[in-house]
Amino acid sequence: MAKRTSGTRPVLKVTNLTKKYGEAVIVERFNLEVAAGEAVALTGRNGAGKSTILRCIVGADKPTDGSVEVLGERMRESNPEMRRAVATVIDDLDFFPDLSVVEHLDLLARAHGLEDADALVDEVLEQVQLVPQSGQLPGTLSSGQRRRLALATAFVRPRQLLVLDEPEQRLDTEGLEWLGQRLKQEKDAGLAIVMASHEPSLVEAVGARIVHVGAERA
Repeated sequence: MAKRTSGTRPVLKVTNLTKKYGEAVIVERFNLEVAAGEAVALTGRNGAGKSTILRCIVGADKPTDGSVEVLGERMRESNPEMRRAVATVIDDLDFFPDLSVVEHLDLLARAHGLEDADALVDEVLEQVQLVPQSGQLPGTLSSGQRRRLALATAFVRPRQLLVLDEPEQRLDTEGLEWLGQRLKQEKDAGLAIVMASHEPSLVEAVGARIVHVGAERA
């Protein structure tokens, strides 16, 4: 069992998580605890169940058995408190085709009632290096820019747990360096982070604890 090192209540607790599709067992009796200020990187071969675990953690999929608790409460995606506690980028986002980059981020920040939303959106746009593209529609962005926008959506909303599925996808070297620094800052500020990653340099930059998922390849 992957245990946290802190003595405080974990932000995330996954107990005996099992997920089946028909007769196929994708994840079996997976356990994980993550404390505030801790990052965990799920590693393993493709198809080992990393994405399935993340989808169960955020409530996008329902476990066949076992439980997921966030801040001591059972995960329910419909719970407004859960939506305020968990920020996630686990799938390619479907952006509103008629809203610009800045309008997307502004909408999210204001919907969550964040103070000084304009300043926060401006700060995040600069960090993800999308200021020149802020007035563009998402469909006009490159794949790497869309990935930066997806990550930006997690940084303009409340969060105590950040869940990311291969956040390094489609990022260039500069983008990967930025992401490592940003996630390290999030962790150092007390956020709990769970991510699946195939990029050792990102895992190292964040200082994440590695949890291997699935059987080793023969």
